[in-house]
Amino acid sequence: MKALLALALVAALPLTAREAAPPAEESVRPGINARYLDPDLKVDEWLQRFEVESREVFHAREAILEACAVKPGMRVADIGAGTGLYTRLFAEAVGERGWVYAIDIAPNFLGHIQARAKQEGHANITTILCPEDSVGLPPESIDFAFLCDVYHHFEYPRSSMASLVRAMKPGATLVVIDFIRIEGESSDWVLGHVRAGEEVFRAEIEDAGLSFQAKVAVPGMEENYFLRFVKPEA
Repeated sequence: MKALLALALVAALPLTAREAAPPAEESVRPGINARYLDPDLKVDEWLQRFEVESREVFHAREAILEACAVKPGMRVADIGAGTGLYTRLFAEAVGERGWVYAIDIAPNFLGHIQARAKQEGHANITTILCPEDSVGLPPESIDFAFLCDVYHHFEYPRSSMASLVRAMKPGATLVVIDFIRIEGESSDWVLGHVRAGEEVFRAEIEDAGLSFQAKVAVPGMEENYFLRFVKPEA
């Protein structure tokens, strides 16, 4: 109940109040999220990019969901939820006893997720508008966190990861899916858009206090990798 109250208070804060303090670290990729911060963001245009069979993480969504091993009753954070593809899948997976927090920096995405949750009868979804350097969750409030093609959009990864680790319960799981980035092999788009490869991202996440658990081979995934981390119990 305390966690839910804290979430409600966070979600109720105006954006300006939550952005009052400047980020504690320098941006690793200035402007990476400018399109999402545009108040005129058109969700329909992003639906055509995100929820199409040509996008690997959409095409392989069922296999990815299975690999996540989310259970009924869990509290799940879909960070960088976008159009809410995985928010909806997680809402079904955790059932009535569970909860899903759809977290994003783009108000228009969150409005779309709220409207679709109401339309489809998902009463176990809360949307949270977060600043660029925090996931906006209270301490030890989630069992599972999900970053799908999102970690490379963390403009302030040290601060964002610190807030995420605090939000995870001891023993909680983080799944990170991101683009394979290898010089001379990856596409020009990946090389120009994604700031670093798997080894760098894994090291940053471990430095934040999580333990690497496994790299999972997911059917249908060739352009992305799937990493699982856990927050130590002690």
